[in-house]
Amino acid sequence: MKNNQALIIFLLIVVGLLSGCASDGSKASSEDKKELVLGGTIPYSDMLEQGVKPYLEKQGYSVTIKEFNDYVQPNMALKNGSIDANLYQHEVYMSAFAKENDMELSGVIKVPTAPIGIYSKKYQSLKEIEKGSTVAIANDPTNLARGLTVLKDNGVIDFDEDVDPLRASVKDITDNPKELVFKPVEAAQLPRTLDSVDLAAVNGNFAIASGMDLTKALVRDDMPDNIINQVVVNTKDIDSPYVQDIKKAVQSEEFRKVIEENFQGFYEPKWFKEQ
Repeated sequence: MKNNQALIIFLLIVVGLLSGCASDGSKASSEDKKELVLGGTIPYSDMLEQGVKPYLEKQGYSVTIKEFNDYVQPNMALKNGSIDANLYQHEVYMSAFAKENDMELSGVIKVPTAPIGIYSKKYQSLKEIEKGSTVAIANDPTNLARGLTVLKDNGVIDFDEDVDPLRASVKDITDNPKELVFKPVEAAQLPRTLDSVDLAAVNGNFAIASGMDLTKALVRDDMPDNIINQVVVNTKDIDSPYVQDIKKAVQSEEFRKVIEENFQGFYEPKWFKEQ
């Protein structure tokens, strides 16, 4: 009987030690993660490549940047674990996507973001706009609303104060003194419309992809905090050391220098302006 009790006690000790080792090993694995795959769409994949990867590599990480061509796969890649973080989306999109796809996502830090701008080959300023001018705007609700809001904020049109600026449509316009004619177009095609319309409200990423200079926009949007793009990770990883190091990379002087040299015309989040 005593021998059996001794054996049971011995086995319990062994199991406890093994469990402790497994737990410590798992924790160590998480803390020692040094191979990272970061995903993004253009131009944010370039921002990761130029402004984040070099910093992390100096900290001993091996970093691979994966470029995506749509707005769905970067989050699905987070879900299946093929990437560790992504950069391309704002808070509104992230929250809606997470809810629809049963995911838990968290923003890490906001980054300078390509704004929607009003471009024209005919006019040099908004003051020159003639009555009856045609304006190409995105045909999807979010970008359409942002394009209209840029015009509203600059006194070209107006709509009621109780209209959500992220949901505004042409039907919400209450004052249009220039009698502008709006032509909805797929957002990616907006740069091409500049040869056939008087003005176009073009998303920053599509402007860049088409070789346009963001600083040449007549005006750019003053972006609400919740539509500024951010680094995003799975919520379970938010406190991981590598996530904190990604955040430090974005806050570094090296990152700021890259933004100033290669991403001119991007809208800067509040923390970036104040740093």
